[in-house]
Amino acid sequence: MALLYLALSSFDVKIYISPSKALVQEKLRSWNQKLGSWGIYCLELTGDNESYNIRNIQEADIVLTTPEKFDSVTRFGIKDGGLSFFSDISLVLIDEVHLLNDPRGAALEAIVSRIKMIGRSPQMKTSPLAHVRFLAVSATIPNTDDLAEWLMVPTQGIKRFGEEMRPVKLTTKVFGYTPAKNDFLFEKGAQEAAQVLSQTAMTHGYSNPFIKSRDQQERLREASLSCGDKQMQSYILYGVGYHNGGLSPKDRSLIEGLFLNGDLQVLCTTNTLAHGINLPAHTVIIKSTQYYNKEKGIYTEYDRSMILQMCGRAGRPPFDDTGTVIIMTRRETAHLYENLLGGCELVESQLLPCVTEHLAAEIVQLTVPDITRAIEWMKCSYLYVRMKKNPQNYAIKKGLSGTHIEKHIQEVCVQKVKELSDYQMIWTDEDGFVLKPLEPGRLMTKYYLKFDTMKHIMKAPLNCSIEDALHIVCRAEEISSDFVSWNEGIQLRRNEKKLLNDINSDKDGRLRFHILGDRGKIKKRIQSREEKLFILANDCLTGDPLAHDLSLTQVRIPCYNVTEVEQWTCQA
Repeated sequence: MALLYLALSSFDVKIYISPSKALVQEKLRSWNQKLGSWGIYCLELTGDNESYNIRNIQEADIVLTTPEKFDSVTRFGIKDGGLSFFSDISLVLIDEVHLLNDPRGAALEAIVSRIKMIGRSPQMKTSPLAHVRFLAVSATIPNTDDLAEWLMVPTQGIKRFGEEMRPVKLTTKVFGYTPAKNDFLFEKGAQEAAQVLSQTAMTHGYSNPFIKSRDQQERLREASLSCGDKQMQSYILYGVGYHNGGLSPKDRSLIEGLFLNGDLQVLCTTNTLAHGINLPAHTVIIKSTQYYNKEKGIYTEYDRSMILQMCGRAGRPPFDDTGTVIIMTRRETAHLYENLLGGCELVESQLLPCVTEHLAAEIVQLTVPDITRAIEWMKCSYLYVRMKKNPQNYAIKKGLSGTHIEKHIQEVCVQKVKELSDYQMIWTDEDGFVLKPLEPGRLMTKYYLKFDTMKHIMKAPLNCSIEDALHIVCRAEEISSDFVSWNEGIQLRRNEKKLLNDINSDKDGRLRFHILGDRGKIKKRIQSREEKLFILANDCLTGDPLAHDLSLTQVRIPCYNVTEVEQWTCQA
């Protein structure tokens, strides 16, 4: 484990940043119990808690949040009177800082860069923010010196600990397998796995290894009767359950409770469990490290941070004295996961692919009023640190001097500023030096939109139809991909196709718009998640939708009528 911190100073507001809502909520419960009697007020800032305002934030002693949420909330600190809250920040604790290696790590970089930039401004000279301390922890980082440079940590502030410091001894195993002829056969989901395990347990009769006592069996029998999912009812009886996005809230709560109590000995889950819910386990088995990326049409490795979050469920104190992690992967990728679990994988920056959005946010906040400050902001990033150490990873020729790296940073800034200006996100003077936000840029920042989404909106003609507007919304990465807050993204599942095909066929003439195929005829087979979203949106807008399955209804586009979609698009 690596521990980074700055010299002690007086502090007012502390920020705790974690990759997952589950960990934020776990810490919130723990710290409320320990610190509540001292009058210390802890505030959760995640997508699960929207019942707060600027005053709540200003009154908080400790703010517990995720990178995306804190980035979103602090994007309007100056405009909405939150600058006083920002100026009071004196300590930032970053948990699981190896998140930087994940696409979501860009938001974490943006937060730290923003704190460093605002802390240097003249109006902050006497505030706690001017002397902010960073404390970052991770169990899987080899290049701690790079993080120390980024966080401005002195040499004596770097602390390295070995396995002897781990409170629960963790055993890790990585098994590499020859690829199956059909990748899908190795990728069968949680529900199928639970079915196989429960059938296997059934053959053991009274010697079922998942049933430890009569009391446990009786509790499982009672739980089975209250479970709404018919398939789950039979699995529960044998001490096996599954957990996925298709469960009703009632069934999900039931299954989680049974597993936490130890009545369910085996829980087969999808990857949503890694980020959404904190369920400690003794043994975690990751069966395959890939998922099918429908956009690319290939199987893709899961993000490293997701694998680590899954592994982090094993051997959690105070529930266990030991823990076991087993990763089953392809033979050719086994060494990658051995390095990952062994803390040998270098942490790189993921800011470059989405630097345009984050730069626009700083321009909107007025923290970057000109190109000089834009370059300074880039140099506050972890990206800048790693560009100097590993330029080839960022499409820069190896062996370039520091001067050339500086020039490259300047060129990136100028290019991104030009792109934002070309699409009317910002205004620049004739020299391209002064930077000012325009309304489309403010909307992109306010709604946390991707630049590609805004480009589609800005390209829409003045006479854009409502149908075209819906297509733009359904194409948006924010809705359709892993960018969404529940992390699994919206996928087109096999068991949904028949219902979606039936809705689109629209025999009763309910829908206003349809997915069309060749020659403008209604398409008979739905084949993409964009088409799925378009159908669900139209089904919802009828006022009497046919889609009632939870896995479908929970991903409907959040609009109540077509006019709202039209107005939202026209705003930009």
